[in-house]
Amino acid sequence: MQIRVLGCSGGVGQGLRTTSLLVDDDVLIDAGSGVGDLSLAEMAGIRHLFLTHSHLDHIAFIPLMLDSIFEERREPLIVHGLPATLQALQQHIFNWVIWPDFNKLPTPQQPVMKYAPMSPGETVTLAGRIWEMIPVAHAVPAVGYRVACAGGALAFSGDTFTNDTFWAGLNAHDRLDVLIVETAFANADLAISRMAKHYCPSLLADDIKKLRHQPEIYITHNKPGEEDAIFTECQAALAGRRIHRLNSGDVITL
Repeated sequence: MQIRVLGCSGGVGQGLRTTSLLVDDDVLIDAGSGVGDLSLAEMAGIRHLFLTHSHLDHIAFIPLMLDSIFEERREPLIVHGLPATLQALQQHIFNWVIWPDFNKLPTPQQPVMKYAPMSPGETVTLAGRIWEMIPVAHAVPAVGYRVACAGGALAFSGDTFTNDTFWAGLNAHDRLDVLIVETAFANADLAISRMAKHYCPSLLADDIKKLRHQPEIYITHNKPGEEDAIFTECQAALAGRRIHRLNSGDVITL
């Protein structure tokens, strides 16, 4: 299994793309602005999309991607997510006001996109890869995912804050090789972290003590301009852990 980082920034700017991970060549985790760097052929090859939550930086390129490859799709894009997340897409994006309803185009019987609600703890198996939805804590209903294959297991926190559920979900398994976890703000912004329900290095350090595994840890979703400060603080706060900075274009192989 190969994970290609299309975008991992908490914002936009030159060279920055918001969250999206391409798993092999047929599955996306989130669909931020990083999707825009894919070719039309690569977009057309995507069969499934697993959403962590409904915030714009994680869903913004779903409508644009579908519009770009509308004529090329032979199968609908299956969009997995919490019912609340999918309802937000239906009400606020694919509502004929912001964007056409691709759940009904070109026909309701053969749409270009289909919704697939999931519940925390539920799993979906795709070509030997097992996707498990794990609840997290954020300003809106949100989840992370654990993805396991013959080569190992990877977890992605999505956007989250102090919680027990994500760590308990990971501890329920015997293996975790890679953890991609958000740290949106530096410690100086602790108050904002708490209001926005994002990690800063000190909050992440407190929570990661709950994890019994020792995976390779990749820090993601940094506030633009604060990347160096956040990573330096993560290195200090998570001393003894194997920590890396996630960058657009990175490829992780299991």
